Amino acid sequence: MSSSGARPAFDPRDPLGIDDELTTEQLAIRDSVRALCRDHVLPHVGEWFERGEFPQARELARELGKLGVLGMHLEGYGCAGMSAVDYGLACEELEACDSGLRSLVSVQGSLAMFAIWRWGSEEQKQQWLPRMAAGEAIGCFGLTEPDHGSDPASMRTSARRDGSDWVLNGRKMWITNGTIADVAVVWARTEDGVRGFVVPTDTAGFSAPEIKQKLSLRASVTSELVLDDVRLPAEAQLPGAEGLRGPLSCLNEARYGIVWGATGAGRACLEAALDYAGSREQFGRPIAGFQLTQGKLADMAVRVQNGRLLAMHLGKRKDAGTLLPQQVSFGKLDNVRGALEVARTARTILGANGISLEYPVIRHMTNLESVLTYEGTSEMHALSIGQALTGLSAFRG
Repeated sequence: MSSSGARPAFDPRDPLGIDDELTTEQLAIRDSVRALCRDHVLPHVGEWFERGEFPQARELARELGKLGVLGMHLEGYGCAGMSAVDYGLACEELEACDSGLRSLVSVQGSLAMFAIWRWGSEEQKQQWLPRMAAGEAIGCFGLTEPDHGSDPASMRTSARRDGSDWVLNGRKMWITNGTIADVAVVWARTEDGVRGFVVPTDTAGFSAPEIKQKLSLRASVTSELVLDDVRLPAEAQLPGAEGLRGPLSCLNEARYGIVWGATGAGRACLEAALDYAGSREQFGRPIAGFQLTQGKLADMAVRVQNGRLLAMHLGKRKDAGTLLPQQVSFGKLDNVRGALEVARTARTILGANGISLEYPVIRHMTNLESVLTYEGTSEMHALSIGQALTGLSAFRG
């Protein structure tokens, strides 16, 4: 039976009407993050990307702290205690601006802060979480090593006891926020297995040289962590984390944010292509009027909206406490691949202008190449899903 009310107009920016599922509060969160990105980041991010710098990282962290975005899905200790869907909407807007900005927030809240919040002592939580939630202290997360990315169980970074102290030695690689961090959550092998440590970055023997010559995530601080006889008191150990369960739980939190963030990058590329196709004329009319262009735009819109629906579904499961790690892998695998497809297609619509930083497309496209492989490569997520489907592990021979 049809409704007698007037139908809403079709919105090219929200073709499935997904925004209608959001509450007034969720729309306000989204719009606040979108405004921060528009006012403080978008006017500069192309230049930062070109220079390979993120000069406003600390200032932006404080602005994000004022909005309650840092660790926003955590409870207490100055954190906002918002829902998983709320956090996802923020990640979507942050990555629609730039993947580097979303990475700063993900590493701060879902890796460093979550590790302390979930596995830390009360003293560690009180010391670090309020300052990190406010953006007054920056955190990083040291798990990946130069020779061990997908296989963290083979890490070489070690922690040995010396009296009541711990002494850490090793290297970590591709660490977001490392050079500007005030605290690092570092995972190391001990005689009792893998353990986590809260390491103030001014500790003797700790250094974090920035990695240069990147052609992706250029508006982001990426670092190596060097630990040379870093001496820590006994209370620096995360008391609740034993084995790989600790760091993997943190990675699952960060991957969830990527599920949403990738849709933001894809959406930004689609919107740039729509605007360009409507104004670019060839053969006497806008290229948006040509069948092949419309076919591309339609495919891109379907891909972006499917990603948004998947993210929303997983967010509701996370809020209900029923989200499984394999389902996060499902979302990360498909949404990042989909966003990359959208970015590459958008580049073809913009033609030669698609490689210019005057437009956001090439920046998102190159950033997504990193997002595809960090927090778990596509292959590892596919194998995680494959194991869940078959009951058989293909990770090891």
